Amino acid sequence: MLKRILNNSIALFVVVVVMFLFIPLRPEILDILLVVNIGLSIMILMITMNISDALELSIFPSLLLITTLFRLGMNVSSTRMILTTGDPGVVIRNFGQLITQGNIVVGFVIFFIIVLVQLIVITKGAERVSEVAARFTLDAMPGKQMAIDADLSSGLIDEQQARMRREKIQKEADFYGAMDGATKIVKGDSTMSIIITIINLVGGIIIGVVVNGGEIGDVMQQYCILTIGDGLVSQIPSLMISTATGMIVTRSVSDGSLNLDVLNQFKAQPRAILTTGVVLAILAVIPGTPTIPLAVGGAALIAGGFFLLRQMDAQKQAEAAAAQAPEEAPELAAPSETDYYRDINNVYSLLSVEPVEMEFGYSLIPMVDESHGGKLISRITIFRRQYAQDMGFVIPSIRLHDSSSLGTNQYAIRIKGEVVAEGEILVDYYLALEPPNPLGEIDGIETIEPAYGIPSRWILPENKEMAEIYGYNVIDPLSVMLTHLAETVKKHAYELLNRAETIRLVDNLKQSSPELVEEAVPGIIPYAKLEKLLRNLLQEGVPIKDLSTIVETASDAFSQGRDLDMTTEQVRGALARTITRRFCEDGQLRVITLDAEVEKRIISSLTRNEQGVYLAMGPDLMQSIISQLAEHLKKFSDLSQTPVILVSQVIRGYFSKMITQFYPNVYVLSFNEITNSVQIQALGNITAESPAMTQRKAVGV
Repeated sequence: MLKRILNNSIALFVVVVVMFLFIPLRPEILDILLVVNIGLSIMILMITMNISDALELSIFPSLLLITTLFRLGMNVSSTRMILTTGDPGVVIRNFGQLITQGNIVVGFVIFFIIVLVQLIVITKGAERVSEVAARFTLDAMPGKQMAIDADLSSGLIDEQQARMRREKIQKEADFYGAMDGATKIVKGDSTMSIIITIINLVGGIIIGVVVNGGEIGDVMQQYCILTIGDGLVSQIPSLMISTATGMIVTRSVSDGSLNLDVLNQFKAQPRAILTTGVVLAILAVIPGTPTIPLAVGGAALIAGGFFLLRQMDAQKQAEAAAAQAPEEAPELAAPSETDYYRDINNVYSLLSVEPVEMEFGYSLIPMVDESHGGKLISRITIFRRQYAQDMGFVIPSIRLHDSSSLGTNQYAIRIKGEVVAEGEILVDYYLALEPPNPLGEIDGIETIEPAYGIPSRWILPENKEMAEIYGYNVIDPLSVMLTHLAETVKKHAYELLNRAETIRLVDNLKQSSPELVEEAVPGIIPYAKLEKLLRNLLQEGVPIKDLSTIVETASDAFSQGRDLDMTTEQVRGALARTITRRFCEDGQLRVITLDAEVEKRIISSLTRNEQGVYLAMGPDLMQSIISQLAEHLKKFSDLSQTPVILVSQVIRGYFSKMITQFYPNVYVLSFNEITNSVQIQALGNITAESPAMTQRKAVGV
């Protein structure tokens, strides 16, 4: 029973606070509650100053509402006591006497100054900061999502980390949106405190003079002190909560607690401290100025600046000494190139072709060289591991070397000796991906992001923070190059799967399913056919990690006399859950469909020859399909999902080969590759005739 009460303590507290509006309280109880309110506001302010991330106190919007309601409940109770008994308790009376000090006019002036400072400066500022933070957070969401997708595709993070980051982005958007509304509560609370103060004063004087028949001077003295005390014990917590509101919405630019940030950032500027001390010392010698305070303050700042400056110089010298490497022994002179190739066996080394190569210009070598802090090799290792976990295929080693034929800032990616992708990056800059509707324009060198073709700008490091505020997604040069490499390798992964790797995959499967391998490979499924089957899957982005299902399904299909194309489709159907997970988001799949008449005409276009079945579609029908598809693909521009065309299993493979020639980033799936739990939403339908053809027929053209 006690545990249940504790679990619902906050809900019970809110109910009790609401009852304060109706049930009279004794002065002793009100005193305790006022002290609790002040202590709670101080605690909240201290928490906001010691957190580094606003989400560490994600309950703040709800907490703001509860504390405001608590404060108003006690305000109503204290007003009832002031107007009925004239005795609201010790806390209110003592605070009123403290602020007035025997002078009611001065007390009222100070009280209203506190109220106006809280209402106009702090509350107004916190409201504006919350509004801007909410807008910038929502505008930056697409760019942050793209950054997560880029890190995931390059192997820097796994699926779980990506999911956690997406959840954090969503929580940030919800938090700042709630804070934007919660600040209106603080503003309303400040306004209400002024109204209650006026009611206490006017109502108390009327009751004291008219009802109780007291002297006007004594009545004003009594009720002014109580009114000021009541307003003060309400405004002090309100002021602290308003300050905490401003603190928490500015935590997005902080690396630690406010205490550490202030100390570290001031300590990093010893020359500014020293200069300030000199200026104060100069002011101290000017006639008419307060010499002693200025001299003491200037001397303290000068001493502190000298101390911090010496400490910083000593730290730099220590870092420089640690960075000096011992001189290496001179290497033996390398043999000349002519002498090396006199041995005919060394000539054969020129005939080998690397599966994947990446060449660099001179300026990019430090990004690769681990001895100079280069991190490309370690990040490629992470990408290879992540790709193997996702797709079930191990990318072969990537050879990295410099090339004198490239520009200093250029790089090239080769697959089996041929260049398939090139790019150029600026090492000392950041790449800012341009959002759909930027809040402002940032200075930089216009370019195109190499991996996804997004319009971008190379910006200076000092413009990075402003670019993020404007909604740009800012990426460091190493991530740009690695993302391009990762996307290129994924696109050509099927070319890297050879016979030796196929045999290695089968040997790995033999450890877990020896009976299956013994029965199927190579007796029913020759290694050559299995290699082609796995290549077909990788070429269309289907993971081959579930190799046992692939081998078992292919074994059944080949036993029934199916050709390689039909076997591939049957295997894809067996991997329906894997394919659905790869292309579906949140249980919903948005697709483009084909009209029944279009599918019939495509089926009738299938032709068989000695090489197998191929699609011999007429140019009119092909042009109609491609033009309609171009219009429907525009609907995917605002969606994070990859464009998908949903067709029947009979034509899927042949239709996919045709579409890939025009739109390589569009995937064609069949109905039996989608699980029943997925909700399919058709964004468009391709008909047998385009609207333009229908119109031409109508006018008789």
